[in-house]
Amino acid sequence: TYATQYETSQMNGTTVKVPIGREVEGMNILGLVVFAIIFGVALRKLGPDGELLIRFFNSFNDATMVLVSWIMWYAPVGILFLVASKIVEMDDVGLLFASLGKYILCCLLGHAIHGLLVLPFIYFIFTRKNPYRFLWGIVTPLATAFGTSSSSATLPLMMKCVEENNGVAKHISRFILPIGATVNMDGAALFQCVAAVFIAQLNRQPLDFVKIITILVTATASSVGAAGIPAGGVLTLAIILEAVSLPVVDISLILAVDWLVDRSCTVLNVEGDALGAGLLQSYVDRTESRSQVPELVPVKSELPLSPTPAPTEEGNPLLIHYRGPIGDATTSEKESVM
Repeated sequence: TYATQYETSQMNGTTVKVPIGREVEGMNILGLVVFAIIFGVALRKLGPDGELLIRFFNSFNDATMVLVSWIMWYAPVGILFLVASKIVEMDDVGLLFASLGKYILCCLLGHAIHGLLVLPFIYFIFTRKNPYRFLWGIVTPLATAFGTSSSSATLPLMMKCVEENNGVAKHISRFILPIGATVNMDGAALFQCVAAVFIAQLNRQPLDFVKIITILVTATASSVGAAGIPAGGVLTLAIILEAVSLPVVDISLILAVDWLVDRSCTVLNVEGDALGAGLLQSYVDRTESRSQVPELVPVKSELPLSPTPAPTEEGNPLLIHYRGPIGDATTSEKESVM
């Protein structure tokens, strides 16, 4: 990853800021995702020779899910101490929440509208299914995302729930969800935009139309590269602040309440990943159902049509039928039984 710094230089008597890029330590998450995809394609290309390594990764995934289930039993205790440590670090809790209350409310309200209205509406438009029934099947991963504040930690449990509760195929969930845990960061993008506007208002710096568009584009791009770990979006917030010339030191104010906002961001991120997998599964189901419908083929008969013979009348056995002397007229006479 790269960070941007500015160096002042004198040109024709004026001070000019020259951007200088420097390399900083960090994990190349997108590089790992691309490598994993290419490596998986290469294993499938090997055919039977690659089945052994594929079984190894499947067993490793199952073991990871068992570990996550064990960790979930101790998660409430760990979350309690994490939240307590953040509260202890605050000097004046009342004053801090009074100054950041509008920021927190704006973030939570935006996440609620996007997660409860916008994403379900998009899912309903494309699938014509009840999105809230789908969300009910992933309540446990959403609670895990709120507790751990990490998309990567929620990934194994999310795979299990969307496959068992919502009927998503394994090849869809294991392709969409890992990519979504790294690339799809709806909550982080929304939080970064609100944080940038909040810092600008705090420093009484006006934002024109160009700066607002810059914040939107930069937040979208930086959220793609954000790691699925706690406070991962705050690390990329510095890129947005540098893009619109806002003070980076004010990120400390965001970190004070990030333990609450980041959990809401993670819930929104994993919800978008799951709905994306469900949307793709619905499309695959419709495609397969259309391909299985038999087509009616018109059949032309080359045999000449013959007139249908008139049905013979089944009369009373006591009637004697004989052809009369005139034309085809028939008369009947009742025969007496002796």
